[in-house]
Amino acid sequence: MTSNDDPRRTDRSRLTAPLTIGGVELPNRLYRAPLLECAGNGPDAVETFIDELEPAAEAGAGLIFQGASIITGEGGCAAPNMTRVHDPEFVDELSRLTDRIHEHDSRIFIQLAHGGLRSLDLWHAEHRRRNPGATQAAVSRPPWQLRLADRAGIVDLRPDVLSTAEVRELAEAFGRAAGYAVDAGYDGIHLSGANMGIIQQFLSPHYNDRDDEFADGVRFLLAVRDAVREHAGDVPLVTKVPAETAAPPFVREHLSRGEGVTIAKRLAEAGYDALVPVEVSTYWDMSVIRGAFPERAWEAEDLQDDYAAVFGGEWQARAVQALNRLEGRWYPSEPGWNAAFCRAVREAVDVPVLCEGGLRERAHCERLLGGEGASGDGVGSEQPPACDMVGMGRPFYAEPRLPARLLAGEERVLCESCNNCTVPQAAGEPGRCRTPEIVRERARREGAGEYERTENTEGSTTE
Repeated sequence: MTSNDDPRRTDRSRLTAPLTIGGVELPNRLYRAPLLECAGNGPDAVETFIDELEPAAEAGAGLIFQGASIITGEGGCAAPNMTRVHDPEFVDELSRLTDRIHEHDSRIFIQLAHGGLRSLDLWHAEHRRRNPGATQAAVSRPPWQLRLADRAGIVDLRPDVLSTAEVRELAEAFGRAAGYAVDAGYDGIHLSGANMGIIQQFLSPHYNDRDDEFADGVRFLLAVRDAVREHAGDVPLVTKVPAETAAPPFVREHLSRGEGVTIAKRLAEAGYDALVPVEVSTYWDMSVIRGAFPERAWEAEDLQDDYAAVFGGEWQARAVQALNRLEGRWYPSEPGWNAAFCRAVREAVDVPVLCEGGLRERAHCERLLGGEGASGDGVGSEQPPACDMVGMGRPFYAEPRLPARLLAGEERVLCESCNNCTVPQAAGEPGRCRTPEIVRERARREGAGEYERTENTEGSTTE
């Protein structure tokens, strides 16, 4: 039997071994996790996506997740310059992107999203000034913590609680966008089920206090499944599954890891083709991007006016900076911080489990996949594999073609999780590495030809 015959084999799962998700064959088990491409919907949007995503395919990534794309024509954007995919004419133009990805024998799934309460209308001062009447779609009455922050002037809370009919229409919007994407050549659909987006808000007891059928937040994901199947057929359907283990102490009601496992089991039984378990907070904070405090980004002189506009003034920007520094200590960098949750989910379901979050070394990826050399750092050979595929996000900002090195046997990516790439995105800046020594080292390696793709058949084992 080849390594592709059983995508859940546990004996020699390897980074370079193939995998099948929902009938789509992937050449290896390394994926580019969803990131903010900041492409928008303008005339250069498609070329921006090609520039951002094709290098990963050229370098051999088995799967590429296009970052969160908003399924409605208004509202729902959690950051500036996000792309909307409610318009079939625009999405059809993205076939140029999917064609380019397929030319390199890679596959591309699109991540569909809606911010709900986490939208720009809540926190982005300049956006609120330009859109004074904007509201935020809400699962139910917002929790008291957000209401208190609103009274304190920290956020601008204008919730529009969804009726039962509006929830069903929102699920339909996910399905329609999925149909447009499949028509444009996307190989699968990935739902943004965490990071305080609307799906996490349905699943979380912190946000969901409904009294209709959607009081059970999984029912919303089942409604989305039905809509995707109606509009897009049997396309592979993947979702993030949150566990709110990083919730701050003043949040008593939140999803435990055990509850996250139960959600994952229900979704696998309901026909979801793969799951991405992630441990997050109830809020959009540094639990999503753990690592160092981004000193360089906060102190960049060319961004100070932008930060002031985003957060409502200079002192407000400094207050957010101070909170960012505190969270950097509260959520320290931890390689593979979702591994334990992924392993618990993998033991409970019979579909592929994908792991991301702080992965920076090939050996660690191999151990999570159950490959050879499993020892040390708590991910040893005596434990079952934690996942069937591994993903990286921020390292692709530092090295757009990193799969060429990693799949060929290089041990570590260049990214040091300094987070200087992330904070400027709040001001609408594109995601890119802003650490000079990393940029110089990448240039040196490019000059030495280290990002030229080489064939590696190490994972094609038989038994």
